[in-house]
Amino acid sequence: MDNDVYGHVNNVVDATLIRQGPLDPEASEVIGLVVETGCRYAASLAFPDDVDAGIRVARLGNSSVRYEVGLFRAGEEDAAAEGYFVHVYVDRHTRRPTKLPADLRAFLETL
Repeated sequence: MDNDVYGHVNNVVDATLIRQGPLDPEASEVIGLVVETGCRYAASLAFPDDVDAGIRVARLGNSSVRYEVGLFRAGEEDAAAEGYFVHVYVDRHTRRPTKLPADLRAFLETL
């Protein structure tokens, strides 16, 4: 969504769970908290590059999900960046881990 002072793309937000899935960040009883992240960079991406992004669920637990992400300059086979992040889903009010709701689990299984 923006470039840093070196011209690198930053702060790209994937809203799949909100746009296509059952998660409402303002009203859902469960929310996902990022508890771990990592990324390996192989090449720079900068505006106005066209970027293809892929996301998949690599592990689906009782209350956690590990997502893996790849960013590719459009038309290129090799990833410019490969990363992951882990969400632990918690009760919105108590912030304690909670079992993934059935509709969320079913949606995540499609990824």
